[in-house]
Amino acid sequence: MNEIDILELIKQGEGHHLEFKREDENNPDFAKTIAAFANTDGGKILIGVDDNGDIIGMSNPDKFMSRLDDIAYNKCNPPITILQEVCSIQNKEIIVVSIPKGIQRPYMTNGKFYIRSSNRVREASREEILRLFQRNESLFYDELPVARASLSDIEFHKVYNFFENYINFKVNENDINYYLQNFSIINEEDIPTVAGLLFFGKNPQKYLKEARIVCSYIPGNDISLEPADLKSIGGTIPDMIEDSERFINLYLIERHKIKDFEPELYPELPLAAIRELVINALAHRDYTIAAPVRIIIFLDRIEIHSPGTLPNTVTIDKIKVGGAHVLRNSTIYTLLYKFRFVTDLGSGIRRACELVKNKINKEVDFKQTDSEFTVIVPRNINQ
Repeated sequence: MNEIDILELIKQGEGHHLEFKREDENNPDFAKTIAAFANTDGGKILIGVDDNGDIIGMSNPDKFMSRLDDIAYNKCNPPITILQEVCSIQNKEIIVVSIPKGIQRPYMTNGKFYIRSSNRVREASREEILRLFQRNESLFYDELPVARASLSDIEFHKVYNFFENYINFKVNENDINYYLQNFSIINEEDIPTVAGLLFFGKNPQKYLKEARIVCSYIPGNDISLEPADLKSIGGTIPDMIEDSERFINLYLIERHKIKDFEPELYPELPLAAIRELVINALAHRDYTIAAPVRIIIFLDRIEIHSPGTLPNTVTIDKIKVGGAHVLRNSTIYTLLYKFRFVTDLGSGIRRACELVKNKINKEVDFKQTDSEFTVIVPRNINQ
């Protein structure tokens, strides 16, 4: 980096992707900062610059770079590769350390996980650690056991019905736990998993409070308007799919046309497309985030808000062309597939977009923020 670039960085001040450090700070602090950047989105450390942005320089940059390489390799687990560059600025030498977003996340140091939060380093919460493992496909959150839940929380008649009608296999009572474990409905200690409760639980929201859908109807086009109808939908995932579809149907316009002396109904939007998008939200949402899926029906559009960012390498462009099939919730998706709610092709959103396009000649839109993924389905109520 040249002097102008460095001065511009310093002018911006410490932030989510930048930290200033003196060379006399201790090794554990450097290890925490390196691990935090690698666990988050990457970043830079300017060594030889104090917290106020004053350039104080370094005594022996070459010796310090060896020290920092040792910290990144031996004090971080897994080891982290960093890039270091000695730069001269105002007749003083500093080191610019670039830490890329880690491909083996999560990283720990001294037995703890750290992340970058605004302009500081802090220890990651349990949910954030789980999310880091999940993003790296080290675990699937939906396979984890739910604390305090037990076999008494499972509706076993639903389980037997599932195996008989969807797996085409009749399970006897003596073997049922074996099959439940192999489908990740319970774990080896016979404790229901997140997915198990969400498909076969008596009251899933007793333990998974925000694993629900909030549906609202707003008689206008602005989120600031008071909803005319609001409903919190709980129960199992199959129940939520059916109940949310009923709510949406209340506010979709159906036109009657007479054909061969008999009236036929023509909904304004293809119901199969809306159903596909709701199922997708339940299948791929981030269940570590304590927030519900939200369906908001406006006069000009329907918005489906799903908690969490897109998983791993998935992008909006890949979704549009049907080229994304990365699973965040492996067991939930498998059970949806067994229940015949989804195919195993990863083309559901593309198919839904095509159905909407063919029906009203308008495009489905997508938005991604730091906390949620939103699908926006246009309405065409004037046709």
